[in-house]
Amino acid sequence: MKTLREYVTDAQVAGVAIGHFNISNLEGLHGIYGAAKKLSIEAGHQIPVIIGLSEGEEDFVGRSEAVGMVQQLREVDQYPIFLNADHHYSFERAKLAIDAGFDAVIIDGAEKPHAENIAMTKQVVEYARSVASFENRDILVEAEIGYIGSGSNIKETIPEGAGIKTTPAEAKEFVDATGIDMLAPSVGSIHGLIKSGKPHIDTDLVKQIKDITGLPLVLHGGSGLRDEDFTNGIKAGIAIVHINTEIRVAYDEALKQSIIDKPNEVAPYKLLQPAVDAVQAVVYDRLKLFNHIQ
Repeated sequence: MKTLREYVTDAQVAGVAIGHFNISNLEGLHGIYGAAKKLSIEAGHQIPVIIGLSEGEEDFVGRSEAVGMVQQLREVDQYPIFLNADHHYSFERAKLAIDAGFDAVIIDGAEKPHAENIAMTKQVVEYARSVASFENRDILVEAEIGYIGSGSNIKETIPEGAGIKTTPAEAKEFVDATGIDMLAPSVGSIHGLIKSGKPHIDTDLVKQIKDITGLPLVLHGGSGLRDEDFTNGIKAGIAIVHINTEIRVAYDEALKQSIIDKPNEVAPYKLLQPAVDAVQAVVYDRLKLFNHIQ
């Protein structure tokens, strides 16, 4: 099977984007994987998908457990499903994910002073390269520059200080200094759902950063964006799109309704199935959009 790096390259050539969806439990994984398989059958070809775990999600799910589940699906089903350590904020946490067998890791030093961000990111890149060489496996390292807020939650307004866009010159300098494989620049999106609405993606900036760095670009804070922001951003150079808050909300609302509808039910799997279905519906629609499937 191809590596994640190869699937990202294929996505860029085809002008589509790989969907990245976070999980906090087994139900989330079932919903995401179910959506990807359903769409693959309809499309007549496999739709790659990335499972993300933030530091908090990783602590709850279990690092080795997550690796085991995703690798089992990939190897037994021969399906392109991959695991990413989403927003890890220190070398130590990134190292744990790499050692556990994650396919990719995001080292996020966006809120640190610029020099510290570069130094920490470079340290992760060098460690990932050494492990990849020793273990004969491919490990992608992504970094973020520019602040787009934090937290996959619902916000009243855009957080103070968030939304400062990355310049092409900043992106080029950072990439050259660190040697990262993928870059998540600030191009207009904000983490979480914003009740007042999100700004449009600056597609001209996306293209400029793509052209000057030559790297696959990753769009964070995808939840709540307009469809045209996704399609225009992908056309301009976005190779991976992150969605988390949207599926959290879908899961939460479906589970609450399930408990109301079945007040006497005590079997967890019966209460949780509607939540799995709700996650699958959101992911299915997003994957169709990212892959230009009608």
